[in-house]
Amino acid sequence: MGRNAALHATARSCVSIYVTRLILWVCLGTLTGLTAPAFAAPDDELDRMLKGVQERYNHAKTLQVSFNETYTVQGRPRQTESGTLTLRKPGRMRWDYSAPAGKLFVSDGKDVYLYTPEGKRVEKMKLKESEDMRAPLAFLLGKLDFKKEFRDFDMNLEGANFVITAKAKSDKLPYEDIRLTATPDFVITNMVITGQDKSVLTFAFAGEKMNPAVNDNSFKFQMPPGATMVTPEATQ
Repeated sequence: MGRNAALHATARSCVSIYVTRLILWVCLGTLTGLTAPAFAAPDDELDRMLKGVQERYNHAKTLQVSFNETYTVQGRPRQTESGTLTLRKPGRMRWDYSAPAGKLFVSDGKDVYLYTPEGKRVEKMKLKESEDMRAPLAFLLGKLDFKKEFRDFDMNLEGANFVITAKAKSDKLPYEDIRLTATPDFVITNMVITGQDKSVLTFAFAGEKMNPAVNDNSFKFQMPPGATMVTPEATQ
């Protein structure tokens, strides 16, 4: 397998995994913004947090945050990448990578594009054609409902921070469980996603900006000079 396929084997799997990452950030990065009563029982505190999360992020229009991601799958070296994620609902996203420099993932709400500069390759597919999008799509549309999509919630303290875990209700999704770490003021600093294939995707977040001014042109993909477009049909 070539260097450009380090994380993903085909155009469809590559784009689907990146779409899943974006959805999960929108979904799971919403565990911020609700201060629970100091003496609330654990279950009450968790319920209050989930409700507050839904209300806050379902009303959010844009989001920007720095990320560092690590992807580990059995039999392959661990891959680490970083950059900035910009989101505008519904369904528009842009991941600008600083490492590796020039790498880019863009969703314009209809199509998704992944550009890898090493091979000057653009992978494209319809947003609605990704099976990964069926259940989590609601998160991107501002219709977050944790208890509809997840089960077996648990929340514990880790030092001064909160750690929340949950399992996906559907086994048809590419991930099976999640683990979030949030500060006392409910800002997400870490997220761990375990896939159905036992792969592990870890995000560290910093510098979150809620509802920043965002240029819509950021979500219009421009074909880089000399790049080649690849679609799922072309790889079959």
